[in-house]
Amino acid sequence: MQNAPLSKRTFLGYLAAVPVGLAALKGLDLGFVSTASAAAPAAAPAPTGPFALPKLPYATGALSKAIDKQTMEIHHGKHHQAYVDNLNKEVAKDDKLKGKSIEDIVYSVSKYPAAVRNNGGGHWNHTFFWNIMTPDKTEMSPELSAAITTAFGSVEDFKTKFEEAGTKQFGSGWAWLIVNKSGKLEITSTPNQDNPLMDDAKVKGTPILGNDVWEHAYYLRYQNKRADYLKAWWSVVNWTKVSELYKQAKA
Repeated sequence: MQNAPLSKRTFLGYLAAVPVGLAALKGLDLGFVSTASAAAPAAAPAPTGPFALPKLPYATGALSKAIDKQTMEIHHGKHHQAYVDNLNKEVAKDDKLKGKSIEDIVYSVSKYPAAVRNNGGGHWNHTFFWNIMTPDKTEMSPELSAAITTAFGSVEDFKTKFEEAGTKQFGSGWAWLIVNKSGKLEITSTPNQDNPLMDDAKVKGTPILGNDVWEHAYYLRYQNKRADYLKAWWSVVNWTKVSELYKQAKA
């Protein structure tokens, strides 16, 4: 986190040279939500296995209040696509994976090789991530706002604690807001492409909000200033979707 900033050209060269990444929710509706300002994104490549890159529910430049167009193009079209491609390769090699949903794989991830964990987690996490962002202005439901206030003191206190979880996650990983086994809201973080749904997660629960703190998610604009990225990210959170996920998780 303390390295000197890289130029865009140097960083893009790094992305091209290094393999992508180390490397679901049953009952929850994770279908993408269309927005009034959405433009038709480019078609994804035809899948070569059971899993496919989902289309973004907005144009790649639509989240520019927090995430620039070039980062979105690389993050979605290159990184996420690589997780999908590599997961499909693992399915082709292992009969135990055939017919499994991404939810099935994530829930029982400790049974599979590291490549399944990393790429399956990467596919699930990113599909979730795209869906909880929007270029439109949204508001959290009164129920979610009340639950956040009860758990963390206020919405602003929650945001501060969530940002701390993201900045303190060493290296690559994710910050999460989950509904835990007690039905309470809890902030946690995971390394690499792990998530709280995994059977061997240190803190288990149902994610309703998650932010990617891998450097590829923010480095072109924010460089080593992860805290700035985390603060800016609130401007594109789809609180309508997060509120729906909270309601479904509680039910």
